Amino acid sequence: MKKDNPKIVLMFFSIIVGIFIATQIKMKLEMYVPVTVKSLQMTKAEVLSVNNEISEMNKVIKQKEEELKLLENIAQGDNNIIDILIEDIKHNKFHSGRTDLKGPGIIITMYDNPEERMPGFDINDDVIHDIDILHILNDLKIAGAEAISINGERVLSTSEIKCGGPTIRINGRSSATPFVIKAIGDPKLLYASVSAPNTYGDILKNLYNIGFEVESEDSIEVPGFRGITNFKYAKPVGKGD
Repeated sequence: MKKDNPKIVLMFFSIIVGIFIATQIKMKLEMYVPVTVKSLQMTKAEVLSVNNEISEMNKVIKQKEEELKLLENIAQGDNNIIDILIEDIKHNKFHSGRTDLKGPGIIITMYDNPEERMPGFDINDDVIHDIDILHILNDLKIAGAEAISINGERVLSTSEIKCGGPTIRINGRSSATPFVIKAIGDPKLLYASVSAPNTYGDILKNLYNIGFEVESEDSIEVPGFRGITNFKYAKPVGKGD
């Protein structure tokens, strides 16, 4: 029997190895995906999205940890529950306008025009009306006033400002001139909101000669609301729906 020719065996083996290498190279090439600008942008967006989710989850974890700490404090005894409830009441009273406040701001004193007018002049232009008070209050709120009172009456979102003859009713109580408005906030911003040229306060003072005096103070006191707020139509969402 003739022996196999070594050259033929070597050639056959080389062919098999070549086919194997070519197959592996082809498989590797199919695994590679060309990188484009669009693919990079998509990847970047996905990374940002994941980072945002992680950030939100960290916030939730922190909030839950604070709630857990609060519950642990409550579980320690009734005294802690009372302290927490007292702090909650103080917080609600502060934000509902029922707490006396103190801070920097301005004091406005408004009074009717004291000058005598010629016969035939409309006396209504010399008198302070509810609309004048409302304009001043609105300018103060826009300037960031955090607490306002008129003649000792705290002004809330539910406070009515209404003319009643020579007086103005505030929170159901009558007040006569002079009207002293106290506002807590940035004194410079509040002062400018009612004294700068062409503001409503400037027009009252220089066009209608209404008494309008403004003073900046480092510390003024605004009393809390002392009345009763009744809600006839409004009610918390989820109750009686």
